[in-house]
Amino acid sequence: MLKKGLFIVLSLLISVSCSPQKQEQKQEKHQTSNPLEGILTSNTPQIKRVMDSLDQHEVQIRYTQINRTGDEVHFTDFDFQVDSNNYFYPASTAKLPTAVVALTRLNQMDSLSLNTRFYVEGDSIETTFSEVISQIFAVSDNDANNRLIEFLGQDTINTVLRRAGVAPIRIWQRLGNDDDNATTKPLIIYENDSTVRMLSKKINSYPEPLELNSIKKGKGFYEEDSLITEAFDFSLKNYYPIETQDALLKRIIFPETFAENERFNMNEEQRNFLLSAMYTVPRKIGYDPKEYNDSYCKFFIYGDTKENIPENIKIYNKVGFAYGTLTDCAYIKDTENNVEFMITATLLVNNNGIFNDNTYEYDEVGIPFLAELGRQLYAYELKRKQ
Repeated sequence: MLKKGLFIVLSLLISVSCSPQKQEQKQEKHQTSNPLEGILTSNTPQIKRVMDSLDQHEVQIRYTQINRTGDEVHFTDFDFQVDSNNYFYPASTAKLPTAVVALTRLNQMDSLSLNTRFYVEGDSIETTFSEVISQIFAVSDNDANNRLIEFLGQDTINTVLRRAGVAPIRIWQRLGNDDDNATTKPLIIYENDSTVRMLSKKINSYPEPLELNSIKKGKGFYEEDSLITEAFDFSLKNYYPIETQDALLKRIIFPETFAENERFNMNEEQRNFLLSAMYTVPRKIGYDPKEYNDSYCKFFIYGDTKENIPENIKIYNKVGFAYGTLTDCAYIKDTENNVEFMITATLLVNNNGIFNDNTYEYDEVGIPFLAELGRQLYAYELKRKQ
């Protein structure tokens, strides 16, 4: 009886939220049977233990079927509990929009390119734009992301995204530290081996606190070594909901389905570089596979294994994991079996309700859920294409 009741509740939740995106590009208006319904009510342990405690995990999922008619691409979206008013911490998924805006900015500056060398004033690392973007996707490097924030400034990032219709969104934080300085640091640019110039600092708008559901979470948090027994406040952190992550990914993978003013101004070299960075696993660019296996930043399908991802499976994605929240936004393509689909999903795994204690159920609960979700949707897509 309990399982039957859960199935009915889930069916109602999914059917209500499973409406096509309201956007101008080609989008299927009809609805088909929802594969999420069967998957989320299955007895698979990785799925069931999350769904049996649904309230505490704050699950949101969007699955997108991709159908082609000649040169036209059609999307059909299926949602579970997706709601931009229900806050989750996006963590490193926010690095994707920053990388996208950095490429558009490079395209506007004749003197800069992917291979331009630079360093941030006060930083000891000299690097290139191509290197930092590769590091962002291969191992989710925080410092690499923060260097792009110094290059762009938060106001530029948010303005470019919103103009392209990628909203609601707010990119504010430098990741991996508590720096909330609205002023960026100057960049020192190498124009050639002997000539350098400085890109000046920028003063950005300090954000207003977010007013969203679940913006305060849990029952306590650590501040340095002290436990504060009150909810943890996320109102001044980044905001990048499921609908917005999905909107950005579609514009990157399928720009031709959007109007000119909704696309990002990247040239072909830059877009190809971005796509390659998104699917390339760490060992392919020199990282030690014992420390960074293929699934280090690929949660769907392979997240709970250390095996190499087959060459025919390309996962163009960006993951995030922090404060007990796991998120992945991915376009998955099997080049041998002519399968392609998108998933964006998030869940919270913080059983004790305490933040900043580094006691989260990532490996035990969160990653197995996302991996199994990906596997079951992939299996569904294989049958759908036959």
